[in-house]
This record gives sequence, structure tokens and C-alpha cells, in this order.
Amino acid sequence: MIEFKNVSLVYPNGHQGLKNINLKINEGEFVVVVGLSGAGKSTLIRSINQLVKPTSGELYFDGEDTLKFNERQLRKMRTKIGMIFQNYNLVRRMSVLRNVLSGVLGRTSTLRSMLGLFRQEDIQLAMESLRRVGIEDKAYSRADQLSGGQQQRVSIARALTQKPKLILADEPVASLDPPTSHQVMKDLKRINREDKLTIIVNLHFIDMAMEYADRIIGMRAGEIVFDGPAEEVTEKTFEEIYGRPIKEDDLLGGADS
Repeated sequence: MIEFKNVSLVYPNGHQGLKNINLKINEGEFVVVVGLSGAGKSTLIRSINQLVKPTSGELYFDGEDTLKFNERQLRKMRTKIGMIFQNYNLVRRMSVLRNVLSGVLGRTSTLRSMLGLFRQEDIQLAMESLRRVGIEDKAYSRADQLSGGQQQRVSIARALTQKPKLILADEPVASLDPPTSHQVMKDLKRINREDKLTIIVNLHFIDMAMEYADRIIGMRAGEIVFDGPAEEVTEKTFEEIYGRPIKEDDLLGGADS
């Protein structure tokens, strides 16, 4: 489904975000990427939908090298990829339902979306997406009236309403308390299993990576230093990923991205 072939990314300031990445992610996998701050986790995820653009190599999505895409092809590709951000990325003054309906914009005309003329089937899909994350009762509330955890579940519902083939979650629980973080991760894991939907998540909580991932990718200094099933990961593995002994803060989220 996704394949990196010798992918590197150098930022305009000269910092190398990715170094010769070779990686294949299969359909239906639940992958968690871990590593210290600056390790390249967010760069890796954001390169898939080209929120950041690699400077060399080949990056395949559904068999096509996306680094050769023009803007029209990129827009079409992005309709297939849901994105969940740490800061929720909602229009706070709009209702929850309208935020979730923005997930259909890639499938509707600009005029209809500007006028808010959504089809009944799209509204039903948006409501079903809210139901799946347990907040359908908040559909007509303003987004800024919700808690952080509820806002993040709105962003998951919005991604679902896209009908994506892939969801990328860039530090989705970094701003949330532990119980709420687990609820968000449970929602993502359940969606992965029910829909057989490929999901890639950046996390800075080692214990959560172990609990929810099928596969863990460890990054350090823009390189992949571990890639394997979660059940094969040990404390020594994390020490190799982080380049030092694991501290209690790392287990509780101190190894921020």
C-alpha cells in the first residue's frame, strides 16, 4: 500500500529530516512510530500525504510514485488519506456536524460546500461517524464547547467521513490526559479492526505503543532503527531506539516528539 524507497528529506535550513528510508506498510496494519523529539516521526508521517515533500527517492501509494504527482494528482490522493492532528485542527466556531462534514469536501462541488448544501447521505454518514466515536449527541454543539478529548474524536469522525484508505495520526493524544488518551487510541484501534483500515500513529507514550500497535517503527535522527511486531519489543529495544536507558518519564510520555 505504502512503500518508501531510499526516501530522504532535507529542509530548507539544511536539517535532514529523513535519511534513506526504506519501508513498506501493508493494507490493514496498525503501525505506531516512536522516537525522541526530532527523530523524524512527524516528518515520516507527513511525507506520505506530502504535507512535507521528500527531496529524493520514491514514495509509492497504491502502486504510484507520489513524488511525481502534479497538484491535481496530489489533491486527489489526499482525499483518500485522513489526517488527525495533535491540535485537532477544527473550525472552533462551527458546529461539530459541520466540522465532520468537511470530510466530504473532496467529493462535493465547491459551490455546494460553500453554501452548506450537503447531500442527505453525507449528513447520515457524518452522523454515523460521530456515533462510532460516541459523541453523536454533540453534533449541533459548537466545536469550542467540547473538551480536548471530544474534539479529537470529532477529528477522527471527520477523517472517517472522508471514506479514506489510510488514516495518519500525528501525535493524536499528546495534549490529552491518560484516560482520554486511551479512549482515543481504543477508538482508532477499533476502527482499524472493523474497517480493516490502515492506520499509522506517532506516539510519545511507550506503554501505549506496546498496548495498541501491531507493528512498531522506531526512529532516531531521521533513520529507522527498529521495525517489527509489537510482541517482539523489549525494554532493550526501546533503549536502542532512544540511544539511552529508558526512564520512567519515557514510559509516561516524556519522550516527546
